[in-house]
Formats: sequence, C-alpha cells, structure tokens
Amino acid sequence: MAHRDFRVQTRGQGLYEVTRELAAWVAEVAPSEALLTLFIRHTSASLLIQENADPDVQTDLKGFFHRLVPPTTDPSQSWMVHTYEGPDDMPAHVKAALLPVSLQIPVLDGRMALGTWQGVYLFEHRDNPHSRHITAMLR
Repeated sequence: MAHRDFRVQTRGQGLYEVTRELAAWVAEVAPSEALLTLFIRHTSASLLIQENADPDVQTDLKGFFHRLVPPTTDPSQSWMVHTYEGPDDMPAHVKAALLPVSLQIPVLDGRMALGTWQGVYLFEHRDNPHSRHITAMLR
C-alpha cells in the first residue's frame, strides 16, 4: 500500500488535468495490479474522469454547471443564504455535492486503466485561485 498527497494550484473555475502526475507516481510505486483511490479534500471542488482530447468538452462542462448553478448574484439564486465567502461559494458547494469527490481507478500492468481519451481532472468551482489537495492511495 502507498499513498501521496498531490497539490494542484488552480486559477479559478475550470478543469485542471492531473493525469500525468498521477500516472508518473503510479508507474513508480504501483504493483502490477492495484486499485487507485483519489479523494479531494475540499467542499467546493470535485474530481472527474473526462475526455482529454478536445478542450471544448471542458468548456462545455464548465458552461453547463455555471448555467445549472449560477452565482448568488443571479436572481434565480436569491433563495441561497450562505453567501459569506462570495457569490460563487454556495454554488461551488452545490456543484461539489452533485459531482464526485472521490474516484477509483484500476491499475493493471502498473498503469492506470483509463480509456484512450480519458483523463483525470480536478474541477475547481470557485472563481479565485486555490491550492487544492488530492489524496491518492494505492492498494
């Protein structure tokens, strides 16, 4: 069993691919077969496995979730009361409640068993830059 904490610096809302960093660590420490568990240690960001070939996918996902849960400055969100940290805060918590905060990826032959166009992403839901932490564990 091995574990590691990965730190990801975000620049605001969007998807940040972490596949390379994870793959390098897995190749270094993983047995030929294992299970990689990832957990983001925050309540306003998520983890996703998504297409990594066409950046329009990331643009569309960000746009979809912005339309689904707009900031509290949008009149449709006037019912939200948790606004202390800004108009993006409570919508970020809602997005994190809808999306995964943990992932499990099989490791086969010492590599993550991702599909051809799959990548692992941290999905930042806040407007401002943040230092995010992803805990990875191999079993």
